[in-house]
Amino acid sequence: MSFDVQKIRSDFPILSREVNGKPLIYLDSGASAQKPRQVIDAITTAYSGEYANVHRGLHYLSNLATDNYESVRATIARFLSAPREDEVIFTSGATEGINLVSYGWAAPRLEAGDEIVLSVLEHHANIVPWHFLRERQGVVLKWVEPEADGSLPAEKVLAAIGPRTRLVAVTHMSNVTGTVVDVAAIAQGTDVPVLVDGSQASVHMKVDVGAIGCDFYCITGHKLYGPSGSGAIWIRAERQAEMRPFLGGGDMIRTVTRDAIDYADPPLRFEAGTPGIVNQIGLGAALEYLMQIGMDNIAAHERVLRDHARASLRKLNWLNIQGDAANKGAIFSMTMQGAHAHDLSTILDKKGIAIRAGSHCAMPLMDFYGINASARASFAMYNTTAEVDALVEALTFCRELFA
Repeated sequence: MSFDVQKIRSDFPILSREVNGKPLIYLDSGASAQKPRQVIDAITTAYSGEYANVHRGLHYLSNLATDNYESVRATIARFLSAPREDEVIFTSGATEGINLVSYGWAAPRLEAGDEIVLSVLEHHANIVPWHFLRERQGVVLKWVEPEADGSLPAEKVLAAIGPRTRLVAVTHMSNVTGTVVDVAAIAQGTDVPVLVDGSQASVHMKVDVGAIGCDFYCITGHKLYGPSGSGAIWIRAERQAEMRPFLGGGDMIRTVTRDAIDYADPPLRFEAGTPGIVNQIGLGAALEYLMQIGMDNIAAHERVLRDHARASLRKLNWLNIQGDAANKGAIFSMTMQGAHAHDLSTILDKKGIAIRAGSHCAMPLMDFYGINASARASFAMYNTTAEVDALVEALTFCRELFA
């Protein structure tokens, strides 16, 4: 289908509201995206007419809910171009997915002195689980710094891999700078297992986990225009076979006796307890919505936003942009001398413009840039070039206030 941004905007009820008496300009989708009516309707229908627990019942509603819930696994596999839907494990988001790998795959096999290679671009969700292994098992974290422009060359990551490297964990797109990392070059350049945090990238571009060649790829639903508390991680079948369960409880077992447990086959082995049934159904609706629009169409529209924003922001010579790599998404983090990031966010909010301010769960990257916080404008498929212009005008107003 052709890309019609006004038609897409009409699918998002919240975009028609005002904030502080101004039309809402939502530029915080990097934190969490707004939800289209198609997702809201799917959630409402699931609760109002089709709800029951899944996998456990033999009655009509349970079977219907199970079918609706399980169909999302195939949707996610299609969205990620995964070869098998049983390689998709439902999670509450990327954080749970990465912790699943940390506890289920890494912890049983890594010893003191073994290494995990990370980049300084990582979100805390792809840092803290590995610090757990450092604290508890003596695992060594090897850090790769980006270039001054925020780019992260694959060869720098590959050069950090040594004889004791057991895992490379790297983002596909920085949530702070928008830097796109060539994860395919990394995964295909080493025999070491590679985990990719796709929380940002999967929202903005087409993902093919088979073409990338990684072993683990996680997504989070609330950034993908779906509900919070939804998500998934794709884990190559060979790696699943090497994993122990992370959480124990109902649904992840075949039988339980006083003396033994017989685990279910993957992916259920890694999905204990009553899941976020309706959350995942909502995620399925969001992914179907995205695929109907077309990820290539979304990427093309967002490149226009990125290029317009980059050209406009570069003209503000009193504004510092953190990371301006050639290959980046429409995400811009910025600081202004004499004004804290929180000041910028507060003033812009008065004009109806929602941006993020803080460390963006990326403190090592803040340290790399020598700052404590930045103001971040993150664009999505429903944003327009007119909203870019409104951001620039509001930032200019801030400059005049603090001059």
